[in-house]
This record gives sequence, structure tokens and C-alpha cells, in this order.
Amino acid sequence: MLLSVVLMVMDHRHQNLDSVRSALSVIVYPLQLAIELPGSVSDWFSESLSSRRELQEENASLRTQQIMQKVQMQRLAALETENIRLRGLLDASFEIGEKRLIAELMSVNLDPFQHQIVINKGTRDDVFPGQPILDAEGVMGQIVHAGPYTSTAVLITDTSHAIPVQVNRNGLRSIAIGSGAINRLELPYIPNNSDILPGDLLVTSGLGGRFPPGYPVARVSAVQHDPGRSFAQVVAEPLAQLNRSREVLLVWPGETTTVLEPTAPADMEDVTTENGVSEAAIEATGSTP
Repeated sequence: MLLSVVLMVMDHRHQNLDSVRSALSVIVYPLQLAIELPGSVSDWFSESLSSRRELQEENASLRTQQIMQKVQMQRLAALETENIRLRGLLDASFEIGEKRLIAELMSVNLDPFQHQIVINKGTRDDVFPGQPILDAEGVMGQIVHAGPYTSTAVLITDTSHAIPVQVNRNGLRSIAIGSGAINRLELPYIPNNSDILPGDLLVTSGLGGRFPPGYPVARVSAVQHDPGRSFAQVVAEPLAQLNRSREVLLVWPGETTTVLEPTAPADMEDVTTENGVSEAAIEATGSTP
């Protein structure tokens, strides 16, 4: 017990055991593959034995979704082009397309007080501690330890996790903190007079530089105003399928493609708003990009 306490203190204060942890993750990797094998074989058999009718229905549904997404992408492409043009007036650079990589879940921490998962990507795939992970619906969490072949990630609902967010409707910024429940986030620092309503979409604000801005995080499920408190009691439900997703998406926020536009006209006043967009450009277009 004394040796365990000493090792925990050394790891917490000086982080001297990272190399040991990485070596152990390499040793345990074959065991993790062996544990995951029955599930993989079961999934393979279930997919192989799917009926022809189920496959036809799934293909039809996927075709419908593809058409809808193509229509949405056309709108997003137009908005992106408009944003590039407006930033060009300010002689600003425009970043597009973060680097992404798909990973699969290998195991889930069964401790009810720790929401952590293990994925099958590591430092060999350029994974790094603090890297955000997402699924098809929204933000899931971030990497806390990266080994050569596997990595451990903490979910946004873990009590030790906090993520900067903003209300998509009006830009109100706050911090979403994990509650320990897989379907609940708390926003404890929202003033009572703030404009926030049930159903509001919360997206990443980009503050802190850890999570890229604009990714969906949660949707407000309840707002309670207590005159005796300084802050409202706001609860949100994560959009990501934290207890059902089998694949996650790794994102490299800093690795983007940069497009440079021509310099701004000499007579344009160099005044920018909080989002980096010129007030003159806003007045000329009537809307923010």
C-alpha cells in the first residue's frame, strides 16, 4: 500500500511514469484485442446474416440521407464561399477542413464514477493528449492518455471534465461540466437574467484552443430560475451517443488548410468585432458571416 501511494504521488506531481504506462499499454494491447474478438466476430456474423430485405431498406434510407446531406452541403458551400469573400475584405486568412481520423472503441471503463473509453489509435497515428473526439452527432470528449497503439479518452459527462460552449441562438458563452450521469451536463455559471431557453443548441465556442469552434455539444433540457441564487440551474443533454457509439472521430484542430485572400481596400476602417469580422463589412452585407 505504501508503494502504491508513493507511485501515485510521483505520477501526479512529476508525471514520471508516462513511459512505464506506455510500455504497459503495448503489453496489454494483445489482451485487449483478444477481449474485443468475440464482439467483433458476433458483429461480423450478424452483418453477414442480415436479410436481403433489411439491406434494401437500409440502402434506401442511406440514399435518402445522402440526398438530404448533399442539399445541405450545397448551402454550406455557399456560406463558406461568402465567408471567404468577407474575410478577404479584411485581409484575413480563412481556415478550412481539420484533419480527421476514424477510430474504434476497444473497451469502456465500467466504473460508474469515471466515464472513460479506450480506442484503437495511439501515438503512431499522431494522437496526442488533449485531442478532441466526436461521433456522428456531436462532441464526445478528449484524449487523456495516448499510448503507441491505444489511447484513453474521458467523456464530456465525466465529473472531472469541462468544455467551453456557447448558445448557438445568441452566442451566450458558458462552461458545460460533467455531472457523472451519461445523459446530463450542467451549466452552473449562467446568470439568472441570461437569455437561455430549453431546446437551445450548445456548440463549442473554441475558447481555450482545445476544441474547434462550432461543433454541437448538447441541447438545453431544463432551465430553473431561483431568485435566491446568483445563477440559474441549467441542465443539458449531450447530443453524442456516449453509451452507444462504436466509432469515434479524432480531430486535429491546428492542422488546417489556409486560404489567403487579397488585401483590404485602403479606405476601409480597420475595426473588427469579437468574431474577427469588420463592422464595415457587416454594415455592407447586413449580416455576419
